[in-house]
Amino acid sequence: MRSLVTGGAGFIGSHLCEKLLNSGHEIVCMDNFITGDSRNIAHLKSAGFTLIEHDINLPFTPDQLKAIGKIDRIYHLACPASPVDYREIPLQTLWVNAAGMKNMLELAVKTGARFLHASTSEVYGDPQEHPQKESYWGHVNPIGERSCYNEGKRYAESMAMAYYKSYRISLKIVRIFNTFGPRMRRNDGRVIPEFIRLALEGEPLLVNGGGSQTRSFCYIDDMIAGLLAAMETPAEFIGPVNLGNPEEISIADLARKIIALTGSSSTLSDAGMPQDDPMKRKPDITLAKTVFGFDPVVSLEEGLKKTIDYFRGIGGG
Repeated sequence: MRSLVTGGAGFIGSHLCEKLLNSGHEIVCMDNFITGDSRNIAHLKSAGFTLIEHDINLPFTPDQLKAIGKIDRIYHLACPASPVDYREIPLQTLWVNAAGMKNMLELAVKTGARFLHASTSEVYGDPQEHPQKESYWGHVNPIGERSCYNEGKRYAESMAMAYYKSYRISLKIVRIFNTFGPRMRRNDGRVIPEFIRLALEGEPLLVNGGGSQTRSFCYIDDMIAGLLAAMETPAEFIGPVNLGNPEEISIADLARKIIALTGSSSTLSDAGMPQDDPMKRKPDITLAKTVFGFDPVVSLEEGLKKTIDYFRGIGGG
């Protein structure tokens, strides 16, 4: 089996490449390193691993198409995915869900590869339904600070379905909820790496709006298992399907847990609420459980310990 992973040098993408490679797949890893990191894949160099540095918003060159070769699976993960990115590179975030998505879907049509689109829980916005089922259409501000990601991913789902209807490509759409683990960026901006970094530095943990918001966090190993299982579902199953861990915790309690696990002297410091920050985010994973047996097994505490160890090993993150 030969698989192409876009965003393959990113947090989730690098773990996916590693798992596929260890399972005997040949891997084509594609990344432009706008948010990915070459260190995430440095250990994967082997005869079965090909790295193509490319911005998927641009057409493929003949040499790149030759290097890609015959592929059986496309895992399309390429997209900035942090609030820091939304503020700093909003246009790139939008374009990868428009031009980039089109280019990858065209490649799926050309090669006949099965295509998995990594969408996001952000398509639900600040949800008025809790927990969120796939049937929920969302509550999204189309011009807010997060809209380049929220609306970009909603558009990408729509494009994927249009290609499915027009070309009958083999399609899977997964909506990824908050995921964490080793290889997250030091200054990623998402809550777990940010809290761990601050705790290890002994700095106050900034808790927006008192921290009453709730989130559900899935450890990376469980997410990878879900992506692999979703890709291999029967042809008639397209999705969208939620992937995440429904274990829910408030942001304030998460901060206290990280302080305790790191043995930090950090305290909590109240900060203002960012625009359109969801108050609740929890997946209903009934569909994933029913169709392909998805059931996360790594607890939040166990995953946090592993992630903290990683951040300690790279010098505080």
